[in-house]
Amino acid sequence: MYTVVDLFCGAGGFSRGFSLEGFKIVLGIDNFKPCCLTFQENFKDAYVICEDIKEITGEDVLSVIGEEPDVVIGGPPCEPFTRTNPSRYPDPVDRLYTDPIGQLVLHFIRLVGELRPKVFVMENVVDVAEGPLKRYLREEFARVGYKRIYFNILRAEDYGTPSCRRRIFISNIPLNPPKYGKKVTVIEAIGDLPEPDEPHDIPNHELHPLSPRKRRRIAKLKWGQALVYYRGATGTFRNFIRLHPYKPAPTVMGSSRFIHPFRDRLLTVREHARLMGFPDDHIFLGGREVQYNQVGEAVPVPLARAIAREVKKYLEEQESR
Repeated sequence: MYTVVDLFCGAGGFSRGFSLEGFKIVLGIDNFKPCCLTFQENFKDAYVICEDIKEITGEDVLSVIGEEPDVVIGGPPCEPFTRTNPSRYPDPVDRLYTDPIGQLVLHFIRLVGELRPKVFVMENVVDVAEGPLKRYLREEFARVGYKRIYFNILRAEDYGTPSCRRRIFISNIPLNPPKYGKKVTVIEAIGDLPEPDEPHDIPNHELHPLSPRKRRRIAKLKWGQALVYYRGATGTFRNFIRLHPYKPAPTVMGSSRFIHPFRDRLLTVREHARLMGFPDDHIFLGGREVQYNQVGEAVPVPLARAIAREVKKYLEEQESR
């Protein structure tokens, strides 16, 4: 069984996809305690290190898991690079080398070099490779021993995720999983769930309270309309969108709050998780807002699983040579 270390593991969406393809998740690292607790809850046989990754060495990891992992995955924070952030550095290079959070990408690369996995996959927003950044990332990975790098841009909705999400997966092997063909819609994803104020035993499916004023404003929205508009680095973005039932949802982010297609209420954490392809037995711990953030910051599970299949195929081919 191939082993996986998940850096910046969050709630474990990336790991869940690999686990469903038969990989053994041996370790998750995150510095946010609710994420560590959520990861441990869902991967009970894995070790969890809840510390700042800047303070962790490959030697620390190997002392815990005992041997070099086959695969290292992870998604360093995207805030320094995303165009939804109006405060990101204007110069893309500063986002990587000057922004303290952007520098976490360099720590991902450092640990990959120290752990020497057969395959690594780093997820982020596409803008992490904007302009000269692609060249610098190539140079940084080459410096730790990986001279062949692929910048794989994939859309989650092409792989069975009921929401749209365009992300880059930087790896040392090409990742081009076959597309599913049919898009999964919002109502297909959440339509079988009971109303959250009805009796049920589904975890993370509690009603989000709303003020009477906000409920009245929500009641006026048609499918695709939003309650909130805000400015990012490259334009205007929306939040509190009433979802169209017969299309995939917009991108689920940590800050996203969606309105049910037919009810005048916000989607529950579980409904958000369904839009990201999480199975209902994946539990989210912490306060409600923390749970929403954990879901929105994850790698969608169906996309993670499609990537895991490609990684497994590569590893099996290497073994058979």
